[in-house]
Amino acid sequence: MDEATLINGCVSGSPKAQKQLYDKFSGKMMGVCLRYTNSTEEAEDALQEGFVKIFSKIKDFKQEGSFEGWIRRIMINCSLDSCRKNKKHNENVTIDKVDFMLTDNISVIESIAAEDLMKLIQTIPYGYRVVFNMFVIEGFSHKEIAEHLGISESTSKSQFLRARNYLKTRLEELEKVKE
Repeated sequence: MDEATLINGCVSGSPKAQKQLYDKFSGKMMGVCLRYTNSTEEAEDALQEGFVKIFSKIKDFKQEGSFEGWIRRIMINCSLDSCRKNKKHNENVTIDKVDFMLTDNISVIESIAAEDLMKLIQTIPYGYRVVFNMFVIEGFSHKEIAEHLGISESTSKSQFLRARNYLKTRLEELEKVKE
């Protein structure tokens, strides 16, 4: 079934089309949810909420731009909603406390597999990881991140810098192990 037929089937409420849509996108979108949530269970909940929203709002998709991008945005928002619900996990720091700027260490980054890098990103403390993913992977600006998470722009920047510092330290540890 092509994308337009799939979308039209979901708009008309076809369970077969909904299942095909879920099967087509659930794996990739689970990865998106995992980047923003603190556990597999929380990611599964965000994924489920995301698909409920997709099926209820698919009639609003204007077929302008990427359908997968539209789905991804819904999944990110559901994951961020989960983040807001569990705000106790966020670790906010002020920009004044950040004294680190990441220097490029290309040799270590080039030698690490993408899967290993994603696992490493998963170890970043939760609040920092959300900002890191939104900024680096999804391409949000710090202003947009601040609006989505209900934090200040400087907090977004400081959390991003803390995440980079954390990754730099872990990458340096990996380089020492390889030596």
